Amino acid sequence: MSGSIQKRLLIIEDNPTYREMLKTRLEFNGYETIVAGDGLEGLNAVQREKPDLVIVDLMLPLMDGHKVCRFIKFDKRFKNTPVIILTSRDLDEDVELAKSCGVDAFIVKTRRSELIVDEVNRLLEIKKE
Repeated sequence: MSGSIQKRLLIIEDNPTYREMLKTRLEFNGYETIVAGDGLEGLNAVQREKPDLVIVDLMLPLMDGHKVCRFIKFDKRFKNTPVIILTSRDLDEDVELAKSCGVDAFIVKTRRSELIVDEVNRLLEIKKE
Protein backbone atom coordinates (compact mmCIF):
# COMPACT_ATOMS: atom_id res chain seq x y z
CA MET A 1 0.00 0.00 0.00
CA SER A 2 2.83 2.33 -0.80
CA GLY A 3 1.98 5.97 -1.18
CA SER A 4 -1.42 5.68 0.45
CA ILE A 5 -2.73 6.14 3.95
CA GLN A 6 -2.84 2.87 5.86
CA LYS A 7 -6.41 1.62 6.30
CA ARG A 8 -7.59 0.64 9.78
CA LEU A 9 -9.54 -2.55 10.21
CA LEU A 10 -11.43 -3.72 13.27
CA ILE A 11 -11.54 -7.47 13.88
CA ILE A 12 -14.27 -8.58 16.31
CA GLU A 13 -13.56 -12.24 17.04
CA ASP A 14 -13.74 -14.20 20.30
CA ASN A 15 -11.41 -17.03 19.22
CA PRO A 16 -7.90 -15.76 20.13
CA THR A 17 -6.10 -18.12 17.73
CA TYR A 18 -8.25 -17.18 14.72
CA ARG A 19 -8.17 -13.48 15.70
CA GLU A 20 -4.34 -13.48 15.81
CA MET A 21 -4.06 -15.36 12.50
CA LEU A 22 -6.34 -12.84 10.83
CA LYS A 23 -4.60 -9.86 12.44
CA THR A 24 -1.18 -11.13 11.33
CA ARG A 25 -2.34 -11.79 7.78
CA LEU A 26 -4.02 -8.38 7.41
CA GLU A 27 -1.04 -6.52 8.87
CA PHE A 28 1.24 -8.44 6.49
CA ASN A 29 -0.91 -7.02 3.69
CA GLY A 30 -0.42 -3.45 4.89
CA TYR A 31 -3.43 -2.87 7.11
CA GLU A 32 -3.48 -1.46 10.63
CA THR A 33 -5.65 -3.65 12.85
CA ILE A 34 -7.63 -3.16 16.02
CA VAL A 35 -9.10 -6.19 17.80
CA ALA A 36 -12.03 -6.82 20.09
CA GLY A 37 -13.04 -10.07 21.77
CA ASP A 38 -16.81 -9.62 22.06
CA GLY A 39 -19.65 -7.77 20.36
CA LEU A 40 -20.02 -4.99 22.92
CA GLU A 41 -16.28 -4.28 23.02
CA GLY A 42 -16.34 -4.30 19.21
CA LEU A 43 -19.19 -1.82 18.97
CA ASN A 44 -17.42 0.49 21.43
CA ALA A 45 -14.25 0.20 19.31
CA VAL A 46 -16.20 1.20 16.18
CA GLN A 47 -17.37 4.39 17.90
CA ARG A 48 -13.96 5.15 19.39
CA GLU A 49 -11.61 4.13 16.55
CA LYS A 50 -13.78 4.80 13.46
CA PRO A 51 -12.24 1.96 11.40
CA ASP A 52 -12.31 1.88 7.59
CA LEU A 53 -13.78 -1.64 7.64
CA VAL A 54 -15.12 -4.08 10.25
CA ILE A 55 -14.75 -7.87 10.25
CA VAL A 56 -17.13 -9.42 12.76
CA ASP A 57 -17.70 -13.00 13.85
CA LEU A 58 -21.33 -14.07 13.99
CA MET A 59 -21.35 -15.95 17.29
CA LEU A 60 -19.89 -13.63 19.92
CA PRO A 61 -20.31 -13.10 23.65
CA LEU A 62 -22.47 -10.16 24.85
CA MET A 63 -23.76 -9.17 21.38
CA ASP A 64 -23.84 -11.29 18.22
CA GLY A 65 -22.45 -10.24 14.86
CA HIS A 66 -25.88 -9.52 13.38
CA LYS A 67 -26.62 -6.97 16.13
CA VAL A 68 -23.16 -5.40 15.80
CA CYS A 69 -23.68 -5.06 12.04
CA ARG A 70 -27.16 -3.59 12.51
CA PHE A 71 -25.88 -0.99 15.00
CA ILE A 72 -23.08 0.02 12.60
CA LYS A 73 -25.27 0.20 9.48
CA PHE A 74 -28.12 2.07 11.16
CA ASP A 75 -25.80 4.71 12.67
CA LYS A 76 -25.49 7.58 10.19
CA ARG A 77 -21.85 8.12 11.20
CA PHE A 78 -20.86 4.57 10.22
CA LYS A 79 -23.45 3.43 7.65
CA ASN A 80 -20.85 3.58 4.84
CA THR A 81 -18.29 1.54 6.78
CA PRO A 82 -18.03 -1.86 5.07
CA VAL A 83 -18.85 -4.82 7.33
CA ILE A 84 -17.82 -8.40 6.69
CA ILE A 85 -19.47 -11.14 8.71
CA LEU A 86 -17.05 -14.01 9.14
CA THR A 87 -18.52 -17.18 10.59
CA SER A 88 -18.22 -20.94 10.83
CA ARG A 89 -22.01 -21.18 10.38
CA ASP A 90 -23.08 -21.77 6.81
CA LEU A 91 -26.87 -21.50 7.15
CA ASP A 92 -29.14 -19.73 4.66
CA GLU A 93 -31.03 -17.98 7.47
CA ASP A 94 -27.76 -16.46 8.75
CA VAL A 95 -26.99 -15.12 5.27
CA GLU A 96 -30.51 -13.69 4.92
CA LEU A 97 -30.43 -12.09 8.37
CA ALA A 98 -26.99 -10.63 7.60
CA LYS A 99 -28.33 -9.10 4.38
CA SER A 100 -31.25 -7.56 6.27
CA CYS A 101 -28.71 -6.01 8.68
CA GLY A 102 -26.89 -4.37 5.77
CA VAL A 103 -23.75 -6.55 5.71
CA ASP A 104 -21.40 -5.97 2.77
CA ALA A 105 -19.98 -9.51 2.65
CA PHE A 106 -20.67 -12.86 4.32
CA ILE A 107 -17.69 -15.23 4.44
CA VAL A 108 -17.57 -18.72 5.90
CA LYS A 109 -14.41 -19.07 8.00
CA THR A 110 -11.51 -20.61 6.17
CA ARG A 111 -7.81 -21.16 6.71
CA ARG A 112 -7.32 -19.62 3.26
CA SER A 113 -6.94 -16.11 4.62
CA GLU A 114 -6.17 -14.72 1.15
CA LEU A 115 -9.91 -15.02 0.44
CA ILE A 116 -10.60 -12.67 3.34
CA VAL A 117 -7.81 -10.28 2.29
CA ASP A 118 -9.19 -10.22 -1.28
CA GLU A 119 -12.67 -9.32 0.02
CA VAL A 120 -11.24 -6.58 2.29
CA ASN A 121 -9.35 -5.13 -0.69
CA ARG A 122 -12.47 -5.27 -2.88
CA LEU A 123 -14.72 -3.53 -0.35
CA LEU A 124 -12.18 -0.79 0.39
CA GLU A 125 -11.76 -0.21 -3.37
CA ILE A 126 -15.55 0.19 -3.76
CA LYS A 127 -15.66 2.56 -0.76
CA LYS A 128 -12.96 4.72 -2.38
CA GLU A 129 -14.97 5.27 -5.59
